[in-house]
Amino acid sequence: MGEPVVTPAAAAPRGIRRHRALLVVLSGNMLLDAIEVSVVLVALPSIGADLGLTMWSVQWLMSGFALGFAAMLTLGPVLSGRFGLRRVYLAAMLLFALASVVGGLSDGMATLVASRLVKGACAALTAPAGLALIGTTFPGGPPQRRAVSVYSLFGAAGFTAGLLLSGALAPGHWHGTFLFPAPVALALLVWGFRVIPAGVRQPPTPLGGAILRNGPLVRATMGAATLNGAYIGLLSLATFRASDAFGWRPWQVALGLLPACVPLAVSVPFAGRLVQRFGTGRLIAAGALCALAGQLYALLRPGPLSYAAGLLPALLLVSAAFVLSFAALNMQAAQSVAPALRGAAVPVYQTGVQLGSVVMLPLVAGLATLTDGYRAPLLATSLVAAVGVVAAVGGLRERT
Repeated sequence: MGEPVVTPAAAAPRGIRRHRALLVVLSGNMLLDAIEVSVVLVALPSIGADLGLTMWSVQWLMSGFALGFAAMLTLGPVLSGRFGLRRVYLAAMLLFALASVVGGLSDGMATLVASRLVKGACAALTAPAGLALIGTTFPGGPPQRRAVSVYSLFGAAGFTAGLLLSGALAPGHWHGTFLFPAPVALALLVWGFRVIPAGVRQPPTPLGGAILRNGPLVRATMGAATLNGAYIGLLSLATFRASDAFGWRPWQVALGLLPACVPLAVSVPFAGRLVQRFGTGRLIAAGALCALAGQLYALLRPGPLSYAAGLLPALLLVSAAFVLSFAALNMQAAQSVAPALRGAAVPVYQTGVQLGSVVMLPLVAGLATLTDGYRAPLLATSLVAAVGVVAAVGGLRERT
């Protein structure tokens, strides 16, 4: 008997199922990468108390991940072009899982920070590679746009999920916040071996001077770096203030920080319409002003007031800043260069975003430790937010 003939009509459902399975793997891993950004935040006071460390020391668990992410971003496309997207993606997932095990079983601060550095580098490989895999394997038009929307939604929801997981895992023991990603990453790795197509390569785009001299791209990168840096600095301060001044447990801190991140996750599906109606420039400027208002509110309120009168208004204002300008900044960065150069421009932009955390977290923690208070670090976050306003206002003169 001859081989069964597979008609196009019969092959179509099989292709759809394969695309859906691939999207589950890519989106699941994107969620895991995004969770890692915030999963140790709520646990920082517990880790510091258990290991006898100051805020300056434990903040490296946050900034270490951001540093690994920033350091590897521009190298990722080169590796994907050399070895193929599939190999790089799967190797990064395996290394991510191994680093999670090492970190979860360690009590040494150097090992913990090193594991976070490695995980940040792995996330810098898988997050852009996942987007590239969607672009090369999904049919163009609505199917590809839907896949990108789902992928982006999982990324936006990751920060919130990380806070909740940290609040849930830290009371048992903070080791769980480092160890829990390992089995999830391994499960996604096994599934990824089956559904990620082989032979897909990402052509490397050389980093030219035209990109670095591009005004809109530079302003978008500066705006995103200041927004992200001031935001994560404020959240780290809020975490320690809620733990020290209010006596909150990790799960209470996690719930208290939700107003700073849930609105962004909810608003992502509608971000495109918002940009279409108001344009990127006005949204970026409005977001920068909200971010500055939130930082100034936290700075000018005297002493550790109640959560409702002290932290909550500041958290809501910085959350509004992300709702208004997060998508607009991303779109401005991508649209400011020719399509052929986007492969190099986007990593430059994303590196700037991560460098905001790399700079601000040690600065805020150092000032809080040296001055034994929150006024000096809040002044620093306010000044950085003001720089974001200046960059945003400069962009209003351009067509957006």
